[in-house]
Amino acid sequence: MNIAVFASGRGSNFQAILQAIDDGLLPARVTLLVSNNSNAGALELARSRNIPAIHLSQKQFSSEVAYGDRLLELLARHGVDLIALAGYMKRVPAIVIERYRNKILNIHPALLPAFGGSGMYGIHVHEAVLAAGVKITGATVHLVDEEYDKGPIVAQKAVEVSSDDTPESLAARVLAVEHEIYPKVLAAFAGNRVHLEGRRVWIQ
Repeated sequence: MNIAVFASGRGSNFQAILQAIDDGLLPARVTLLVSNNSNAGALELARSRNIPAIHLSQKQFSSEVAYGDRLLELLARHGVDLIALAGYMKRVPAIVIERYRNKILNIHPALLPAFGGSGMYGIHVHEAVLAAGVKITGATVHLVDEEYDKGPIVAQKAVEVSSDDTPESLAARVLAVEHEIYPKVLAAFAGNRVHLEGRRVWIQ
């Protein structure tokens, strides 16, 4: 299975995916890294591994359609079977979602549907979790559709919230769980062990 990773930041989930491949736990190849941020650490990580790394932003195009067409061209050129969003902070164009329906995954640092949607990314999620006073949070892998964080859930793992947690300490524990579950879900897709019926998803 050929994977394209979309990332906006330093690429820690991208690194976890590469490590799972190196360890023989994920039978796949990353054939493309796309970032909207020209300074993203993920771009440097990809280049250090001789993975094609492209800086691509909608700001470079006259319309979302033109931007989406360029993304589709890149994905086809690199033989991409599945897209993994790994800390990607931009909306995926609708024509890309349609072409890769049920083949785009995202990792979210909370137990969806709680603490999801517009504005719920990065440290903002953990700030909201602590402000709400909940005792359990976690990470979610879900399929991507046209609405933020609304696609069918594939896998989740819980993390306890401690009374002395800060947004940063909570983020670190949730991130460790992200690194654990995301490669496992990708491996399930690579092994054709993921089944979808309506909005119900299960792993065989």
